[in-house]
Amino acid sequence: MQSQLFEVDGPIAGVDEAGRGPLAGPVVAAAVVLHPERPIEGLADSKKLSPLRRERLAAEIRLHALSWSVAWSDRAEIDAKNILAATMLAMRRAIIGLNITPVAIQVDGNRLPDLNFFGVTLPGEAIVGGDSKVAAISAASIIAKTTRDRIMVAMDTLFPGYEFAQHKGYGTQLHRDQLQQHGPCEQHRRSFAPVRLAL
Repeated sequence: MQSQLFEVDGPIAGVDEAGRGPLAGPVVAAAVVLHPERPIEGLADSKKLSPLRRERLAAEIRLHALSWSVAWSDRAEIDAKNILAATMLAMRRAIIGLNITPVAIQVDGNRLPDLNFFGVTLPGEAIVGGDSKVAAISAASIIAKTTRDRIMVAMDTLFPGYEFAQHKGYGTQLHRDQLQQHGPCEQHRRSFAPVRLAL
């Protein structure tokens, strides 16, 4: 159910992130403006979809959305700023990357990034569970998740021994065991306690 705030004419961007919790790699955000005349069937919270279904939907979103953008904050920014600030920065970058200017922003969660762009502040709404309630946020969730997964698969070839392609940097037992065995690589988040303890 949409807020009264968004009973407006014009494109509304959905925004979501992937990768706040992992011990390694970037936090990735996406912004998506869906095309009102090209609905995409099956949009849902990316965490509830199989990897194959996510990839298929991501391809449809890229093809049919009115606009989409993806951005991230890397490990160094996460450690320098903290994960929340880095996530908000990635979201802001994703919004800036859209090739159209939305009239409003809907974000998954309970916080909004800075929505002042070049002296104009866009209206925004933070929606807890938005990736299951708002189609554009679901689409952003899918783009962010599939992009981050691809980054982590590529990272696996650059930093062998950590099995990044398998756990995507999340703090699984396998990852923690490898972290203890090999120590952190340059993509591990030093500000996260399990990584600090492995130094």
